[in-house]
Amino acid sequence: MLIGALRSIALYSRGGFCDIGRPIIVGNNTIGNQGCFRTMREVGIDGGSRLYASESDRESCVLRPVSVSSDKKDTSSNVQSTPEIEKKYVHRVYDAIAPHFSSTRFAKWPKVSAFLNSLPVGSLILDAGCGNGKYLGLNPNCLFIGCDISAPLINICADRGHEVLVADAVNLPYRTGYGDAAISIAVLHHLSTENRRRKAVEELVRIVKKGGFVLITVWAREQEDGSLVNKWTPLTEKYLEEWVAPSSPRIRNPSSPRTLASIPETEENGSGVNKSAEISHSAVHDRGHLDSGIENASIEQQEYFVPWHLPYHRAEVSGASACALASGLAKKDDKKGAVVYNRYYHVFSEGELERLVSGLDNAVIVDRFYDKSNWCIILEKTS
Repeated sequence: MLIGALRSIALYSRGGFCDIGRPIIVGNNTIGNQGCFRTMREVGIDGGSRLYASESDRESCVLRPVSVSSDKKDTSSNVQSTPEIEKKYVHRVYDAIAPHFSSTRFAKWPKVSAFLNSLPVGSLILDAGCGNGKYLGLNPNCLFIGCDISAPLINICADRGHEVLVADAVNLPYRTGYGDAAISIAVLHHLSTENRRRKAVEELVRIVKKGGFVLITVWAREQEDGSLVNKWTPLTEKYLEEWVAPSSPRIRNPSSPRTLASIPETEENGSGVNKSAEISHSAVHDRGHLDSGIENASIEQQEYFVPWHLPYHRAEVSGASACALASGLAKKDDKKGAVVYNRYYHVFSEGELERLVSGLDNAVIVDRFYDKSNWCIILEKTS
């Protein structure tokens, strides 16, 4: 009954509801029956509102993003308008590689595990950008709800019995103060503008209760291992036409782009996680910070394409890669026997994550650390 109540309560946000008639998935026991999705209608009871299921959407059984309304307007109309670079090099890529990506994502980072295991018994934990759900249910004494922009990844989570839904990190479909804690693991670096990254942080803080905690991790520019540097492509003028748009940032063109290593969790086969290393703030040189909107040759590179090699036999299973190759989203690498996709990343410099949250008036930083080539912070909601 508790999980049923969570399904009813979680999916309305800031006084608004999921659009009536839109399919939504919530775990293996979908609101509906036998793997098909129910449409939702809002019903008022005793001055309040709850969500109830109506008829099954038997014709499509296809996940769609959840639309939510808001009780306040954003100051920038661009924040919730997804830039093309994210649609093409984040959303479409992860949809195409979801099964293979999931097969490489099983190792739990000790710092994330420690955070989740430190939370009180009965805590409700919201995982924004849950991917294949590897952290969902990690603490058996807590309740978890996950969301991700990728419907194929959410399908994987649902098949594993997790409570999940499709949602956008900059517009989370939970009411204010709903969770006891929230996590965002390796998500913010896929957002291409500073305003969108800040909005995602604000959403994480909004959805937890006063006194609740938020853990955020992002890829660091200051990497531990530079041996795989050639797999990273710095974004330069040749991507100008496809990146620059009303809701997109300007391209920076440093004279000497900084080289970066690949993510510690090896992308191709999911093996070999780099040893965690605590790095004191004084041990990392000041490498400069992002001067938004200004091209400056002294600013070090922070925008990259990071490749994902999808083996031919995996690509043939889904058939999605045929369209990706035809449209130019992916390319073939016959030497490696793989279809290669590029994923967009904004890697964070030291102190950038702290600066991003410095304008929040309802949260404070209670911890910051460097772990597995990621910058990490823990916030506490104060009001």
